[in-house]
Amino acid sequence: MPLQSYQEVLDYLDKNKRQKHLLLGNGFSMSYDPEIFSYNALNKFIDKLNNPLITKLFNIINTKNFELVMQSLDNFCELANAFSSDQEFIDKIEEASDSLKHSLIDAVKALHPEHVFKIPDDKSQKCASLLKVYLKDGGNIFTTNYDILLYWVLMRNKVPNAIDGFGREVDQLSYNVDEMEWSELIWGPNKPKQNVHYVHGALPLFDLGYRVIKEEYNGNFILENINKRVAKKEYPIFVTAGNAEEKLTHILHNQYLTHCYDKLSNITGSLVTFGFNFGEYDDHIIEAVNNACSYNSDRKGKLFSIYIGVYSANDEKHINKIKSKFKCKVNLFDAKTVQFW
Repeated sequence: MPLQSYQEVLDYLDKNKRQKHLLLGNGFSMSYDPEIFSYNALNKFIDKLNNPLITKLFNIINTKNFELVMQSLDNFCELANAFSSDQEFIDKIEEASDSLKHSLIDAVKALHPEHVFKIPDDKSQKCASLLKVYLKDGGNIFTTNYDILLYWVLMRNKVPNAIDGFGREVDQLSYNVDEMEWSELIWGPNKPKQNVHYVHGALPLFDLGYRVIKEEYNGNFILENINKRVAKKEYPIFVTAGNAEEKLTHILHNQYLTHCYDKLSNITGSLVTFGFNFGEYDDHIIEAVNNACSYNSDRKGKLFSIYIGVYSANDEKHINKIKSKFKCKVNLFDAKTVQFW
C-alpha cells in the first residue's frame, strides 16, 4: 500500500480541524544542501582539523557518529573518576571531551552558507510558506537542529506569528525617551507566546548564566558575531551528550531547553515530523511525545497522533519496528513529497 503524501496529511488534519505542530530533524537542513549539513560533511571538517587526539578517538571507537563518541567519552570520564587517582589522566579525557564539543561547534559554524542572502529568495520563500501553515492557527515548530537555517528563513520572510521567546527589555529608564537603553535580545519577554523551539539549542543561542541571549543579524554576518562570542569563551547552547538519558539531563539543566522540552511534552492535536528518524539516541523525544499523549485537564486535550515522514523502505521498516514505543497513533507519509526548498 503506497504511503500518504504530505499534502494528504495536511488535508486530513484540516478537514478534521486538528491542531497541528511540526518537528524538524537533520533531514530538514540536508534537504537544503546535503553537502553542507550531512554528518559526512561534519566528519570531513573534523578530519581537516588535523587534531591527533580527536582523530585517535574516532579511530579507537571506529565510528564517525558524534553522539556515540560523546557517549563513550562521557562514560570513560565517569570510569576514570571512579577508578583512577591519576588527575593528569582524568584531565586529559575531559580535555578531549571539551575539544570534541568545541570542534562540533566550529564545524557547524564553518559549514554554513556565508550569510542569509546566500539562500536564494525563491527557496527561502518556499520554505517560509510551508512553515506558516503551522504557526497561523496556534501550532508550534520544534527543531533539534543546531544550525541557523530555520532562524534565517523565519527572519528573512518576517513570518507572521513566529515567536521564539526572545525580545528586548529596557536596561536603563530615563525621563528622556531618547536616552533609554535597550538590552540585547534576551529570552523571556515573549516567552508566554513562544511557538518556535530549539529543543537541542542552536548556534545563535548563548547561556550567559544570568540570562539566555540570541545573537542577531544586524547588518553584519551573524556568524562573525557568533565567532566574537566564542573567542570570548562564550559557547552556544548545544546538546552534545551521547545517549537519550544524557541528552535529557543536559536539557533539564538549562532553563531555555527545559521550557522547549516541556512545550513539546504538552502539545495537543497532531505532530508532523520531517527529517527526524527517531534513532537510538532519540528516546527522550519519544518520551516527550508520550507525555503529550496522556490527557491533561490543564491543557484541555492531548496529542492524538504523530505523522512521521520517511524517505526510504529502510526508514519505513525502522519506524514500523519502533511503533510500539509510542502511546499515540503512528502514521507514515512519504517525505519525498515535501518540498521545503
